[in-house]
Amino acid sequence: MATIQNPILTGFNPDPSICRVGEDYYIAVSTFEWFPGVGIFHSKDLKNWRLASRPLNRLSQLNMKGNPNSGGIWAPQLSYHDDQFYLIYTDVKVVNGNWKDSHNYLATCNTIDGEWSDPIYLNSSGFDPSLFHDDDGKKYLVNMKWDHRVGHHNFYGIVLQEYDHRQQKLVGKSQVIFKGTDIKLTEAPHLYKWNGYYYLLTAEGGTKFDHCATLARSKELTGPYEVHPENPLITSWPYPRNPLQKAGHASIVQTHTDEWILVHLTGRVLPREGQPLLDPRGYCPLGRETAIQRLEWKDDWPYVVGGNQPSLEIEGPDIEEVKWDPDYPTKDDFNSEELNLHFQSLRIPLGEDIVSLKDNPGHLRLYGRESLTSLFTQSFIARRWQHFNFRAETKVAFQPEDFQQSAGLVNYYNTENWTSFQISWDEEKGRILELMTCDNFTFGQPIKGNEMEIPEDAEYVYLRVDVKTAIYTYSYSFDGETWHTVPVEFEAYKLSDDYIQGGGFFTGAFVGMQCQDTSGQNKHADFDYFIYDPVE
Repeated sequence: MATIQNPILTGFNPDPSICRVGEDYYIAVSTFEWFPGVGIFHSKDLKNWRLASRPLNRLSQLNMKGNPNSGGIWAPQLSYHDDQFYLIYTDVKVVNGNWKDSHNYLATCNTIDGEWSDPIYLNSSGFDPSLFHDDDGKKYLVNMKWDHRVGHHNFYGIVLQEYDHRQQKLVGKSQVIFKGTDIKLTEAPHLYKWNGYYYLLTAEGGTKFDHCATLARSKELTGPYEVHPENPLITSWPYPRNPLQKAGHASIVQTHTDEWILVHLTGRVLPREGQPLLDPRGYCPLGRETAIQRLEWKDDWPYVVGGNQPSLEIEGPDIEEVKWDPDYPTKDDFNSEELNLHFQSLRIPLGEDIVSLKDNPGHLRLYGRESLTSLFTQSFIARRWQHFNFRAETKVAFQPEDFQQSAGLVNYYNTENWTSFQISWDEEKGRILELMTCDNFTFGQPIKGNEMEIPEDAEYVYLRVDVKTAIYTYSYSFDGETWHTVPVEFEAYKLSDDYIQGGGFFTGAFVGMQCQDTSGQNKHADFDYFIYDPVE
């Protein structure tokens, strides 16, 4: 048995849904406003995982243009039945105010990394849908139901409705089967059937530090459901010193070795030396991650081994360890015809008129589009922060002719929170290196008046960011050998779910390459490589 260190998926949005097919295990996770939608990870041993698929990769499957920050794909659910995979997902169009306009869809595929079908529309009554395959051949959709009425609690309950696979639509009436506990904010339902009981696993308490997973069971599919005698099944809320916080939103799988496993959402806070433990509890720039726990059964109830808080390390299942080769190159020279799966764009796929690996072979060419504050078409390719300490670097050729044109290295949370170290143009200095910042939609230029002039003979400029736990800094070079650090320190916590408008957002921090041209001339930039290198 191999020891498993948590989290198992570092720096990736969870809302994890785990699925077993024979001796293979898959976890589907949320991607929110980032495209392609959904990340599916593959493991043979539940310890070593690789990014295997981004199934929603066509505009016909997912169009998030104009979607709000932290909208888009919420809580995908993956299952396997009838010799095919079923992927259920939500596209959330509104996040503020009394409404959550969220549309639920189903896509299918015979293989995990194949071409997934165009979506089948299901409903729009609430988010976090999940498909349950009963042993009589019937299928049922469960999702939380949203209540927009003034004075009502928004989380109305968990609703169930039959899905007819032949007609490819929901049939019959929907009915509320569970109103949740007094923890409230009941969402993320998953149905299971074991040993004569239907088990309903939900998330409660919201998405911040008071998150948890609630379990209930019934002899009948439609209830009534009795709640676990020691609910919640897992939580970090009473355990502020646990290094794995925000535990909740979970999924259960029985291994091919007849062991029971729970995967769940978690978050790791930045170290806070000399600061109070609980005021606030902390910040998680790596966003929401995925952890794994063992389950044991007592009186037909599963319990987390070691108690209802997450363990940083568990004893793995009785499965031989299978390690993967790295699923991304430390240095990507852009010599492939496709971007590696860790790179994403915002909201929509970017055609070759915006992003090209062919127009200048061996380079990623970005044609300038809208600003980093746009909800529509940004020319921006980025990947998640996966580590508290890492270096990201790129080499870019860009010849701006106007201050409305810029290209460079960006650390990004959402349209209202980012920093950009970029090549631009000044009427007096010509090509310059400048810093632009956006902090909860307050803008700054920290080196305004002291921008670095770029030598005329410098075709390329090298840009680098060093993230060192709580602080990150930018550096530049004109020859790739002599580096100069910009004397401005940025705080990593300002790119965390917990900082943005007081918390409650979801995506975690990203780093990547951007080209902006608000003049409309679509000036291009050529990026020769991109390095993402964790630092121990």
